[in-house]
Amino acid sequence: MQPVFTQLGLAAATVGVTLAITARAARPSHAAMPVSLTPAAIDRARQYLAQQPGGAGLRFGVRKNGCSGFAYVVDVATAAGASDTVVEAGGVSVFIDAASLPHVDGTEIDFVRRGLNQEFVFRNPQATGECGCGESFTTRDDLPA
Repeated sequence: MQPVFTQLGLAAATVGVTLAITARAARPSHAAMPVSLTPAAIDRARQYLAQQPGGAGLRFGVRKNGCSGFAYVVDVATAAGASDTVVEAGGVSVFIDAASLPHVDGTEIDFVRRGLNQEFVFRNPQATGECGCGESFTTRDDLPA
């Protein structure tokens, strides 16, 4: 199976990160959304999910990887896991696992086009640094590993 970025028409180097998704228990309704999508990201996610039979939404999270510690992971979710937090944005469900949530809490996912390139961009307030190649990032020391 091809990585989601390739299936979305993107090269991993263009995106600069890899995505994977897991989730956590639902938050109270008054809490801020743990992840948000811009209209461009919603449009691209809808287009992609429309081509995925059985796709319930996107799975978004992190995995240990690279020289800085973590890499983003994005995949197709077929169902919510027991510990997933599910965010709805413009008709797109985003499933986030409990282990990933502290590292992506508050992230805005955007989809941008620059010339011939197009990529998902992650604006993550939990990220405190990135490696030189852009493949991984670090978060605060007080977050779980």
